[in-house]
Amino acid sequence: MKPMLPMEKYFGKLELVHEFYGAMPTGVSVSETGRIFICFPKWGDDVKFTVAEIVGDTLQPYPSFKANVSNQGNITMSFISVQSVVADGRGTLWVLDTAAPNFSEPIIGGAKLVAVDLKTNTIRRVYTFTEDVVLPTTYLNDVRFDFRVGKAGYAYITDSSSKGPGAIIVLDLGSGNAFRRLNGANSTSPDPYFLPKVEGEILMNRNKDGSTSPFRLASDGIAISPDGKVLFYCPLSSRHLYSISTEALRDRTIPGTDLPYRVEYWGEKGASDGMITGAKGTIYAGDYENNSIRKILPNGIMETIAHDPRILWPDTFSIGPDQYLYVVVNQLHRQVRFHYGKDLRQKPYSLLRMKIDEFPAPTFS
Repeated sequence: MKPMLPMEKYFGKLELVHEFYGAMPTGVSVSETGRIFICFPKWGDDVKFTVAEIVGDTLQPYPSFKANVSNQGNITMSFISVQSVVADGRGTLWVLDTAAPNFSEPIIGGAKLVAVDLKTNTIRRVYTFTEDVVLPTTYLNDVRFDFRVGKAGYAYITDSSSKGPGAIIVLDLGSGNAFRRLNGANSTSPDPYFLPKVEGEILMNRNKDGSTSPFRLASDGIAISPDGKVLFYCPLSSRHLYSISTEALRDRTIPGTDLPYRVEYWGEKGASDGMITGAKGTIYAGDYENNSIRKILPNGIMETIAHDPRILWPDTFSIGPDQYLYVVVNQLHRQVRFHYGKDLRQKPYSLLRMKIDEFPAPTFS
């Protein structure tokens, strides 16, 4: 009998939390009481509800089925196509609605950030955006919070546009005023020299008619330091990690032309979709090219903590009160738009977790 040839080494202890046999999920968030929330943007799958809670082994529309029925007569109080859900650690689930099903232009007035009270399971407040903040090209992607500044805190949102400028959208939760920062800056834009390779193949848009184009998406992954003073972010089409002072982002007396000089470069961390920060200041990020999860310590040292063939596109991360890192794995790169109209995804999609012995970064004092 011939000996087996050497093979690639896989490592990291991953546990299966939930299998998805319906629509493809993107976002996950675990509340301070351990409730798990998931979102399903409308990218072509049969999405029965765009926000859900995992209850036992089932998915239940959240906060209600009615809120998940897109209502043209009341688009501010109904979810259209949700990309991200974030539990803030103090009783609220924040729902980021792109209002852009199938990556269309956002429905005017429909793009919003919604605060849902986790005790009453009702919508408490809705933040909408003006047309100079959510552009026709905007795709609201992910959001982080800090309730230690301003009257009611601030939210920082990535615009991961594929056709227009990337940006960080800054939202004053007290006044509801929002504005774009680092609009079209190099750090929020796709790396023009980036050539993504997933499962050994170059990832690019491959249309049904045979035409092709590069895969280009702007600022996507976002994480905030435990003290709320530093925002980390990365374009989806890039391997680079950047950061900037949140104070500089909020300070509108700093001209947009000067703000890029406040950006710090952290080097290559691999190509990431989602990112999250732990209470010790560790950044956790996916590496979708290498089926891996990486951590970046506050001193910049990077370490791969999981490398597993099941990590087929690590999308969004969340850290639970159980000190587990949760990650949605959704095979995004196998979608129709990358394979000449053929859907190569294999169900189930999965929610995985691994023990990290670190709590989520706090959002309040």
